[in-house]
Amino acid sequence: MHPIALIVAALRLAAVPLPAQDDAFPRYVDDAAALGVTAMNVNGDADKDYIIEVNGNGAGFFDYDNDGDADLLIANGSTMDSYRSGGDPMAVLYRNDGGRFVDVTEGAGLTKNGWGVGICIADYDNDGHSDVYLTAYGPNNLFRNNGDGTFTDVTEDSATGDDRWGTNCAFADYDRDGDVDLYVANYVAFDEETIPRRGETDNCTFMGAEVMCGPRGLEGEPDALYRNEGDGTFTDVTEEAGIEDPDYYGFGVAFTDFDLDGWPDIYVANDSLPNLMFSNNRDGTFREVGLMSGTALNEQGAQQAGMGVAVGDYDANGLPDVFVTHFSHDTNTLYQNLGGMLFIDSTLQAGLGEISLSYLGWGTAFGDLDNDGFADLFVANGHVYPEIDDLDVGTRFLQRKEIYRNLGDGAFEEIGSAMGGDIGVGKSARGLAMADFDNDGDLDAIAVNINDRPSLYRNQASNGNHWIAFRLEGVRSNRDAIGARVRIEAGGRAQTREVSSGGSYLSHHDLRVHFGLGGAERVDHVRIDWPSGETDELAGVAAGQFVTIREGGGIVGVRVP
Repeated sequence: MHPIALIVAALRLAAVPLPAQDDAFPRYVDDAAALGVTAMNVNGDADKDYIIEVNGNGAGFFDYDNDGDADLLIANGSTMDSYRSGGDPMAVLYRNDGGRFVDVTEGAGLTKNGWGVGICIADYDNDGHSDVYLTAYGPNNLFRNNGDGTFTDVTEDSATGDDRWGTNCAFADYDRDGDVDLYVANYVAFDEETIPRRGETDNCTFMGAEVMCGPRGLEGEPDALYRNEGDGTFTDVTEEAGIEDPDYYGFGVAFTDFDLDGWPDIYVANDSLPNLMFSNNRDGTFREVGLMSGTALNEQGAQQAGMGVAVGDYDANGLPDVFVTHFSHDTNTLYQNLGGMLFIDSTLQAGLGEISLSYLGWGTAFGDLDNDGFADLFVANGHVYPEIDDLDVGTRFLQRKEIYRNLGDGAFEEIGSAMGGDIGVGKSARGLAMADFDNDGDLDAIAVNINDRPSLYRNQASNGNHWIAFRLEGVRSNRDAIGARVRIEAGGRAQTREVSSGGSYLSHHDLRVHFGLGGAERVDHVRIDWPSGETDELAGVAAGQFVTIREGGGIVGVRVP
């Protein structure tokens, strides 16, 4: 690294710690069964003969009935035999009833069968009700929220169907016209009739064992960008917008303003190939700057098996950093944002390197898990080859979750291994989504475990640290305020978060923006930069509240646990 870049990085890592009341990190307990989240994930047969059987599914937290708590949608796959005859239910919807969950899938009208994959959520028609986009092994589906607890399949009318194998998706207002547009990553051109069988090519072996084939050696499929026309329809503008994807194997997607120019950019993690960074030209087009930005490859110049993507300001310099999960026997990668669309690989310096070698990472998220004012990391892991258990190669098919505590000095400490309990139980996990689903002021999580029931991790924080959360309502901006940046000052330092759709792996986090405050009992100043270009500022907000802020209208609602 250039000496100047080292100096810049060191300066930006300097931070004044928030005064913490207690140094204890919370434990996470899997309460899925006790709280009613019991749906069995279906994703291929146990032998995993095909790549479509190993990539799994995602989940999403969102308040579909506008009652102030986070409901839960979980995508579901199928089996080869079942898919030939129409497939399995593509999703299950759970209504949050005061921290317990009730399956309302049938009543809500989300009963379509097929092979569901990923989830992203946004109010695409600005009517005040969150809608659902569900990717699939063809075709994808858009469900409009009717505002009465039910959804209508508007895929055909909206022109958002796609017969390709869709994976991650994300909404954002890339042209800043007041409604959210849609980016969809696609994976491989899977064809059961022509795909090589295990052991037939070099791409169907792993460390001497015969395994399912791919993705290397298979034909990739290009991603798609849909522009929202504001009348309930979308237009595929991939080509005219300059989204040039050379048929890479698309997985994680982040629709974020990485250079802070007010216009959302697009980052795509690709499996076994370079990642893509599309910089917004602010005229309806993008240019690909992955290599120039430093986010296409790792520090060694190697392409990796990009799976999930987390975006967050881990070093508290006001710039969104990028964390990407990868295959076993390789490290995950942390790209530190230096500004001006320039990133450096800070994986080793942050303590995120060697420790991840035995894990195969998927869903991931930045979040202040202990409310101390610094963004921690949650990672869901699980291998793709059942055969791995018969090899002495330092990894297993079922793997525990990783939790990385942010030490506040630019480094992390992996503490999941010491937590034990439910975090240490081996699963083959895929999607991960975060929300404070029980509205008690700390972040919880769900992980979708392949061919198993989900894990719903409830945060049992007892350290006494304070917090605040914001729900934003756009007026000139899109209704969900996706793309809005919230900056707070509390306890002598600043923190920044962005409202975002999609992310992680095939998943969607709650749109409420959560901040840990450590020992600070109030927020001294709040600044919101809305997607419309407008700015709102507030002062003197007490901690321990869910605060609803309307664009140009200030605080319009407060909820105290």
